[in-house]
Amino acid sequence: MNTQESMGLRIKSLRESKKMSQSELAEKVGYKDKTAIAKVEAGKVDLPQSKISSFAKALDTTTSYLFSDEQIEKPTTIAAHFDGDEYTAEELDEIKAFAEFVKSKRK
Repeated sequence: MNTQESMGLRIKSLRESKKMSQSELAEKVGYKDKTAIAKVEAGKVDLPQSKISSFAKALDTTTSYLFSDEQIEKPTTIAAHFDGDEYTAEELDEIKAFAEFVKSKRK
């Protein structure tokens, strides 16, 4: 993955975590529409320093984070649907604890 692609993934991840649309981000960084943001997030644009600074400010981060060499994984969404009885608070706590245990086994 090259620098442009890595930065694009970071920008997309931050935008999504802030529940911001591509159109909203485009407006904040001075682009006309979301098409430019889609290209940036796909790693198809070599951004000038001024735009990188604009993205960092709009996303409440630093330019250093956007340039970081640390690997960023593409997000994976896993969804579950349950029919029938709802879980008790104790059961939900147990499910949450198990999820944390699974996460702790990473690396």
